[in-house]
Amino acid sequence: MYTPRAAVGDHGGVLDAVIPYLACPYCAAPLTRSGGSLRCAAGHAFDIARPGYVSLLPAGARAAEGDTAAMVQARCDALAAGHFAGLAAALAAAAGAVTGPGCVADVGAGPGYYLAAVLDRLPGRAGLALDSSKFALRRAARAHPRIGAVRCDAWRRLPVADGAAALALNVFAPRPGAELRRILSPGGTLLVVTPLPDHLGGLVGPLGLLTVDPRKPERLAAQLGPHFDLAARREHRVTLALDRRAVGALVAMGPSSWHAAAPALAERIARLPEPAAVTLAVAVSSYRPRAGRPAASRPGASG
Repeated sequence: MYTPRAAVGDHGGVLDAVIPYLACPYCAAPLTRSGGSLRCAAGHAFDIARPGYVSLLPAGARAAEGDTAAMVQARCDALAAGHFAGLAAALAAAAGAVTGPGCVADVGAGPGYYLAAVLDRLPGRAGLALDSSKFALRRAARAHPRIGAVRCDAWRRLPVADGAAALALNVFAPRPGAELRRILSPGGTLLVVTPLPDHLGGLVGPLGLLTVDPRKPERLAAQLGPHFDLAARREHRVTLALDRRAVGALVAMGPSSWHAAAPALAERIARLPEPAAVTLAVAVSSYRPRAGRPAASRPGASG
């Protein structure tokens, strides 16, 4: 799992499996591949980048700021060390019951680690990695032979066809409820991972990290409640013994890296005991689409 492949030689062959699930961000029409580009019948065209991903952001549109190159590298270091292997296994186990046609769409896929784990459990399924960070998508395009990587903004209409996904993943990512419902098939499943209050326990206080909003369950219900019914929820907890370098990667990969001054943070990390006991605590929630037709979403509209 999560063994990056060599760069795609034809600049986009990896995308072929997911093109049937994509939609033009301008007119929502189907896309087809023409050489090194994707095109719709109306003539809108999108070049496939050399690393194998395609940007389906409308011209002039600015995506929400995604992970930087440094954040992606830190995340890959933490993932390669196996710190989140248990969570990946839990997601894969939850995905094992998925049936019906459609792809696996990961909204906020990052470097594709969790999507790759799920695809290993679902032979034959195509995986669609959606993210705003080109640095993450370069990794995602190589994370699994069945992943196609697409740059987009989760807060706009997703460049995905209606009902295209049998399974949608959302791991520590924005949750556009209406759009997640629109792209999911009527019998599909949405798996959402959110941090619990004690997530990163052992580091939040000593390092001055961001805390989990105590109103997160309310916000989650407000975002997803109108579109989904909660089917199951389980908590995943593990305590890790980390050296200071591993702690640094864990902090640098997350939102706290945007808010803490690097020198001050490094000084605080240097004062931690070694190894430091760090708790990873998240909720893995499974949702089913509410009955009825999903709300319409205009191309280019906010999700």
